[in-house]
Amino acid sequence: MRKRSLARFSVLCVVLAAAAGCTSAPEGKGNPDLAPRGTTMTTAKPTRQNLDNKVSLSGKVTVNPVFGLVAPVAGQVRYLDVAAPASTPTKPTRVGAVWVNGKASNIEVPAGSTFAGRLAEDKATVPAGMPVASARFAGYGIVADIDGAQAYRISDALGSVQAQIKNGPGPFPCTVLGTIAALPAGTIPEPPAPTAKPSAGQSPGRQMPERKQETEPSTPTGLRLVCTAPPGVKLINGVDATLQVVTEKATNVLTVPVEAVAGTQGKGKVDVVKPDGTRETRDVELGLTDGKVVEIRSGLTGDETVAVPGPNLPPAPGGDPNGNGGKGQ
Repeated sequence: MRKRSLARFSVLCVVLAAAAGCTSAPEGKGNPDLAPRGTTMTTAKPTRQNLDNKVSLSGKVTVNPVFGLVAPVAGQVRYLDVAAPASTPTKPTRVGAVWVNGKASNIEVPAGSTFAGRLAEDKATVPAGMPVASARFAGYGIVADIDGAQAYRISDALGSVQAQIKNGPGPFPCTVLGTIAALPAGTIPEPPAPTAKPSAGQSPGRQMPERKQETEPSTPTGLRLVCTAPPGVKLINGVDATLQVVTEKATNVLTVPVEAVAGTQGKGKVDVVKPDGTRETRDVELGLTDGKVVEIRSGLTGDETVAVPGPNLPPAPGGDPNGNGGKGQ
């Protein structure tokens, strides 16, 4: 009997111990490893710094690249008859002008390049910024293709360009030639027949014929940027290169981490953390970004503390948080 009583007592002790181990935590106590939903995990203070807005492009070293020249103003374009040069020009070559209200704004091919074709009809009315002539650089250039989104980012704010040759020299400054706009096929008109009479003592048979334009018309191009390296930089045709274009610069501007902002361009929202730990969502105007921080042009004074991550934008009416519009896949 005594052995059975001891056995029952042991079993009872095990059951009571197990029950004690399975007792739930006191009511109102959450899992200490999980913070409540909406808790701010990180905060940041706005800081002031200099910012560069940069765009990276993939390119290649190209021999004698073609680039475009645009109309400097809106008006009527009138071309000149340009004879083929005997050698690479060392001075700019005037190829035409855009006329408005009796005033001419010249169109010139820069030194080191030759005229490659007209891109509009003579005496056509053209808007400012439209490609009206193509030119061919004599030597090595770096050509980078551009997609539409990149074109709008850099077309009105094309600043400095740095180039890096793959497994080669760089980075080095690269001088931009012409426009980034896509070019239509260029045409070169035949020079007019000579009308001058032979000078005294010169027979018609000995008259020197006018030099004809030997340059072939330029072919159409897509959106691209063409730039040239400084003298002394060794380039090899066909080698890959990377171009970094600085489109805008800002000095001593107020910035916050990009993770603290809902939105990327124009207007956005940030959550300001108050001393009691609560959040206040504010509208802010955004400026430049380098991918790590974003400029705050208005909406913050710089004395605030902002939550990271930033606020979640509400879904569109009738939609779900995943952007499926409330409908299944």
